[in-house]
Amino acid sequence: MTLQASEPPTDIAEELPSVHRFLSAPNEPLRHYRAFRRLEASNGKFKKEAWLEAWTEVDAAGFRYDIVSEGGSEYIRNKVLRAALEREQALWNGRLSARSNLTTANYDFIAASLDTSGLMRVTVKPKRKDELLIDGVIILTPDTGDLLRVEGRLAKSPSFWTGRIEVVRTYDRIGGVRVPVRTESVAQVKMAGASSFAMSYEYETINDRRVGSPSAVARNTP
Repeated sequence: MTLQASEPPTDIAEELPSVHRFLSAPNEPLRHYRAFRRLEASNGKFKKEAWLEAWTEVDAAGFRYDIVSEGGSEYIRNKVLRAALEREQALWNGRLSARSNLTTANYDFIAASLDTSGLMRVTVKPKRKDELLIDGVIILTPDTGDLLRVEGRLAKSPSFWTGRIEVVRTYDRIGGVRVPVRTESVAQVKMAGASSFAMSYEYETINDRRVGSPSAVARNTP
């Protein structure tokens, strides 16, 4: 997901400097990276769970992943965890990620308020039914307009078998670039009930700069 691009602010941004800064700041885009990820998923009704660890990489050639360890339910590993990586690969390689950008091309920014911790919560509404968009809120720092989280439900279900999907995406600045660091979701699946999913990122390089030293050693535990 490209998080933003310079563009004219919406009406709410004219009133709130933090929203204006988020929409118009010339942030460095995430062009290349290498990251170690852990993916986990579970279903309470059937008491099944699985995990998978993989190196992921994006560069001019597209998105690639290399699974280094995995365990648990084979069905969940193949149908949920591998499927998540394959879906991301298709989006990157098909150059479809712009559909998910947090910009006024995809969202209306319609209300904002400070929460009890002093962060700015901005209500965002997708301009169309799209499985890449979230109907919910974005959480910004009030002074800089930096994005911390996105919370809400997918604007469109990705399949007939999946109902409401609640999502939380967490972001951080690493090496001066805003990047996703964790995604969590709970989906209501027909005949299977609530199913949870989580994916965390540890970055080795971002835009060709070394930012960390994640290790795959001794990590393959459920």
